Amino acid sequence: MISSTDIRKGMMLDMEGELYVVMDFQHVAKGNKRSYIQTKLRNLKTGNQAEQRLRADDKVNQVFMEQLTMEYLYEDRGEYVFMNMNSHEQFNLSKELVEDTITYLIPNIEVKVDFYNQKPIGIHLPITVDLKITETEPGLKGATVTNVYKSATTETGLIVQVPPFINNGEVIRVDTRDGRYVERVK
Repeated sequence: MISSTDIRKGMMLDMEGELYVVMDFQHVAKGNKRSYIQTKLRNLKTGNQAEQRLRADDKVNQVFMEQLTMEYLYEDRGEYVFMNMNSHEQFNLSKELVEDTITYLIPNIEVKVDFYNQKPIGIHLPITVDLKITETEPGLKGATVTNVYKSATTETGLIVQVPPFINNGEVIRVDTRDGRYVERVK
């Protein structure tokens, strides 16, 4: 148990049997009134965000999780197979767990997987991934970098806005945080 004043962004908390990640927090002190901690939490199971106010003398349960480097192998009947890079043990993760990351998963990509009580609870992608363009309008001859973009579909089904000089079959680097085109990969 830790004091609510020790809460920091990124911590995992167990509150009433539910796991939450601290998205943001603020210590509020108003004159003679009691100070409190205003937190913004995300429920790991549902993904819902909520704000919670805690008194300065409240205690909360901090949860420690194990993070393993794993390699994505393949999709098998709605489940995604990952291999522990150290022990070579394979884990099947449900579609619900990897739902937000599916369009960035390509075979052999290394990711970080969070485990709590030997159960996977979250996945962290690298900041950028290289994806092959499978469908886009033909590139414009002589087109240079401009602020005009066109839609392109990648091998994973992700639709990205790319510059006009990108063609089918080319590999581009995409930012996994916001799905934006970064650069063409040579």
